Amino acid sequence: MTTPKCPSHADEVDLFGSDFQECPYPGYEVLRKEAPVWQDPKTGLFVVTTFELLREVLLDPETFISGGPGRNRGASEREKRMSQLYEEHGWLPARTLGARDDPDHRALRAMFNEAFRPGKIKLLEPFVEETARGLVDSFIDDGECEWVTSMAVPLPLTVIGKQMGANSEDLGRIKSWTDAWVQRLGGMQSEDEERWSVEMEIEAQHYFQPIFDRLRSKPDETLLSELVNREIPEWGRPMNDNELHAEMMADTFVGGSETTTNALSAGVMLLCERPDVWEKLNRDQDKYLRPFIEEVLRLESPVQGLFRTAARDAELGGVSIPKGSMLNVRYASANRDEREFECPASMDLDREKPARHMTFGSGVHHCLGAPLARRELWWGFKAFFDRIEEVHVTPGRNDFRHQPNFSLRILKALHIGFTKT
Repeated sequence: MTTPKCPSHADEVDLFGSDFQECPYPGYEVLRKEAPVWQDPKTGLFVVTTFELLREVLLDPETFISGGPGRNRGASEREKRMSQLYEEHGWLPARTLGARDDPDHRALRAMFNEAFRPGKIKLLEPFVEETARGLVDSFIDDGECEWVTSMAVPLPLTVIGKQMGANSEDLGRIKSWTDAWVQRLGGMQSEDEERWSVEMEIEAQHYFQPIFDRLRSKPDETLLSELVNREIPEWGRPMNDNELHAEMMADTFVGGSETTTNALSAGVMLLCERPDVWEKLNRDQDKYLRPFIEEVLRLESPVQGLFRTAARDAELGGVSIPKGSMLNVRYASANRDEREFECPASMDLDREKPARHMTFGSGVHHCLGAPLARRELWWGFKAFFDRIEEVHVTPGRNDFRHQPNFSLRILKALHIGFTKT
C-alpha cells in the first residue's frame, strides 16, 4: 500500500481525494489549526472541524437545521433523474429521521426512543451475547479469519435483523442493499454507479413492501410491526409507505449495523498495532473493555461527518455562513481535537471521561441507537477476547484499504491470526 500524502496547508486538503480517504487525520489537523470553519473550494461546503464549534452547531438546531431545502427544490438534473427512478419503479423515500427537524423530528423520534429504550435493549442482550459467541465458535479453531466478514458484519446485522423480524436466510441480500445505500451516501459515485444504488434500493423496497402489507393486517411483536402500525400522535396516523421505506434503509438496517461493523473492524486493527494495549486489556477486561470501546469510537469515528443547513445568516468561528449554506460537521476531526484530548492520536485506556467524544453526535440528533451499539461492541469484542491469548494481522494479506466514502470510515477487510486459549 502506498503511503498517503499528507497536506501541509489547508489549500492542499482534498476531502474526496484518495489520500485523504485513506488517512484523513493529518488533513483534519491542518484544518483545525488553519481554518476550523473551512469552505471547500470544490463543493462550497463549510467544513467544521473543532470540538467546540461542532458542539455549537449541533446544539443550535434552529440555526443549523438537518432538513434543508425540500426535495427537488434546487435539485440538480441528476438528482431529479434519480427521483424519477424511484417514482416510476418504486417509492420515493421520504426524509429520514436524521434529516428531519422539529416538530416532525421530535414526533418520529419518540417512537424510536420507545423501541430502543434501556429495558428493551436489556431484553435483547442475551441474544447479542449468544450471537457473538456463536460467530467466534465458527472460526476460533482455525487460528485465523477475515474479521470483517466473520464478525464485524454479521453480528450487528443479525441483531437488527431479529429486531426487524427479517428471515436469517435473507440477511445476505439485505447486506447487499445496505452496501449500495451506503455507497450512495458516500457521495463519490458516478451517475451510473448512483443509478445502480437506486435500483438496488428499489429492489429492497419491493422485498419489504409485502412485509409492510402483511404486518398491517397481522401485526406481530417485532420492531418493524411497531413501526408499520403505531400511530404518531402529532401526525394522527402511522408512517406511510414512502416514510417506511426511508426508515428501513437509513435508520434501521444501515443505522443499526454500519457504526458497529466499522467500529468492530477498526478496534481489532488498532489492537493489533498496540500489543501494550492488548496486554492491559487482557489483564483486566472488566476495567478496560469499556474505555477500549470508547477509544476505538473516538479514534476511528465510524461516521466521519454529516450535514447541516444554515436556516438563516449566521457566524461560526468568525466565518460568515450565508442562509442556505451546507455545513459538514466532521465528528472524526472533533474527536482528535488537541484542545479537548491529551495526546489525541493515542489510545489511552486510562483517559478521563472516555465517552466524551462526538462519535454519536450531540444534542437533539444524538444517535438513539448508541446504547445498543455499545452493547454489540462489548459482546463482539469480549466474545473474541475471552477465547484468545494474542492477536496479530496476517503478514502479507492486508492492504488496510478503506471504501471510498465521504461520510463513513469503512475498512474493506482485515485478515488476522490469533492464538486461542
